[in-house]
Amino acid sequence: MRVLRVRYKGAAFYAALTDNTVRCLNPQLGLQDPIPLEEITVLPVVAPSKVVCVGLNYRAHAAELGMPVPDEPAYFLKPPSAIIGSGQAILLPETSARVDYEAELAIVIGRESRRLHRDDVREHIFGFTCANDVTARDLQKKDMMFGRCKGFDTFLPIGPWIETDVPDPDNLTIRLIKNGQVMQEGSTADMLFSPFDLVADLSHIMTLLPGDVVLTGTPPGVGPIQPGDEVRVEVENMGLLINPVRDSLGGEDTPPLPVQ
Repeated sequence: MRVLRVRYKGAAFYAALTDNTVRCLNPQLGLQDPIPLEEITVLPVVAPSKVVCVGLNYRAHAAELGMPVPDEPAYFLKPPSAIIGSGQAILLPETSARVDYEAELAIVIGRESRRLHRDDVREHIFGFTCANDVTARDLQKKDMMFGRCKGFDTFLPIGPWIETDVPDPDNLTIRLIKNGQVMQEGSTADMLFSPFDLVADLSHIMTLLPGDVVLTGTPPGVGPIQPGDEVRVEVENMGLLINPVRDSLGGEDTPPLPVQ
């Protein structure tokens, strides 16, 4: 099932996408009839309490950087205020001279998760989607921490929908296309720590709440973006996350695109 987060007649809710309509998934709203796409506003697909990221989770990316393979996941947090939807612009801050894309598979939590056994993880996951962990690389090297370099507004494009039916998240192709050219291409089979392993491990560190997001790392090929670029993240069977790139002083943002 493909799930969007939408606004309709003042209410925001999750809805199943079917052809050119959506169906509200919240029975308490009493919206039983299909709603045409042209009557809704598509929102960023998540509104989490937190976004947890893992660094250096692809073998080929570690090799690319000449870094040793980690023995355990290294986590950091990214602010929910960085989230934008497909079609909205990534705004480059004037305080950074080098901003990079990082294509990632995102996990969306469906149930409160605390101290999970790995075998129980699947039933706690709502679905998966595409993400771009945008990073001010020069500030990362300067600060040696991730709060500023990954925390700017618009630095977490995510979408275009949540896919709930993913039989094998350990074998998905992931790509990033910049201006029509493939810049990153890898497989989640190359992950050091699988999506289910990450969720199980995290649940022993912090309680994961419904709607929370776990980013699972990026394959090799990260690189810079400039104003005027268009970046697309594609995860197998999860649509296209499309975002233009603008200077932060270049004007107003753009509304989310219709579903791609």
